[in-house]
Amino acid sequence: MTADGATGSGTRLAHVDALRGFALLGILAVNMALFSSGFAFTGIADPTFNSWADDTVEWIIFFLFTMKFYLLFSFLFGYSFTLQMDSAERRGSPFKPAFLRRLAALFVLGIAHAVLLFPGDILATYAILGLILLAVRNIRPRTAMIVACLLIVATTVATVLVGLSGTIATDPASALIEGARSTEALRGNASQVLSEHLKTLPWSLGTLVVQGPLALASFLIGLALGKHRALADPAAHGQVLRMLQWAGLPIGLSGALIFASFGGTHDTLATTVGYATAPLLTAAYVATALRAFSSPRIRILTDFLAAGGRMALTNYLTQSLVCALIFTGLGAGLIGKLRPGTVLLLTLGLFVAQLLVSRLWLRLFRYGPVEWLLRAVTYGSWSPTPAAAQTSKVAT
Repeated sequence: MTADGATGSGTRLAHVDALRGFALLGILAVNMALFSSGFAFTGIADPTFNSWADDTVEWIIFFLFTMKFYLLFSFLFGYSFTLQMDSAERRGSPFKPAFLRRLAALFVLGIAHAVLLFPGDILATYAILGLILLAVRNIRPRTAMIVACLLIVATTVATVLVGLSGTIATDPASALIEGARSTEALRGNASQVLSEHLKTLPWSLGTLVVQGPLALASFLIGLALGKHRALADPAAHGQVLRMLQWAGLPIGLSGALIFASFGGTHDTLATTVGYATAPLLTAAYVATALRAFSSPRIRILTDFLAAGGRMALTNYLTQSLVCALIFTGLGAGLIGKLRPGTVLLLTLGLFVAQLLVSRLWLRLFRYGPVEWLLRAVTYGSWSPTPAAAQTSKVAT
């Protein structure tokens, strides 16, 4: 979400930026659905939305988006990490201090995001896991892939054991009361909204335990492929991409079907199936998108997605700001009042608007505003590019 999308020579990879832009759609679809209900963090579905149409939209979100797109962002974070290392080496500047400043800035942004706008933040988790990525940056690609697979297996097994033990079973009656209370709090004034976000903050930090292992696995897969520059020329890996589609789509979609049909994140064992199969479906998404982006027939779409991806961090935070203004008492206070179908239409509308604005912004500026700020902290200078690389085309 925050890393470079450029080759070792500093030329941007449009298809990598487009992948990041594509991921923004999935992130927004999941997050806006969470924003729209006070029951998002209770462990049960919102009883207000109980029609066939409401259930269908929730099923679509679970089937296509939930648990897949944060893995895509995580993969791109790990891949771009290798490009940042190469960039530092070309400049002859130390990489570790700059990256630590970057992670510190991400962590601060993440906590501020969780408190002010959305408890479901992922940036703070990325910042913490980034320390592990930095520590193992010299790992061999093959070893990184093995460790990633072990993390996926371990997460799946652990979730099965937790589900069978019943240690996190949800009490429906208590959840109903908590969901109604949270809805009213989030419809309240700014003080009530921020207080509710603070109350939910432990859940946000808990994503390190829930999402962290698979995010770290994706980091490592991205690191391994980044060391081989696997995305530098997708056309050269056409056979591998087709294999990922043939393997990932049947298995991944089958797992997503089970996950969505048996309760999604409301059910622990359904979530287990999601953990086991989401990485394969994400890999298939990547392979399918990379093959599609190479087609001249959708060049315009690819260019717009790439513009959105170049400003991924700005767009991610803007999505939360817009959603907060729509659903909480910071703005219209429509939480619990808009049907899931309407929320999905708003998702598509906001995403298209972001692509348009990103395209226009990048005609005038080299970086998105938050990307510029992150680079300023990373390099300790208000100049958007390190002094030794003023002529480079590398961008975040």
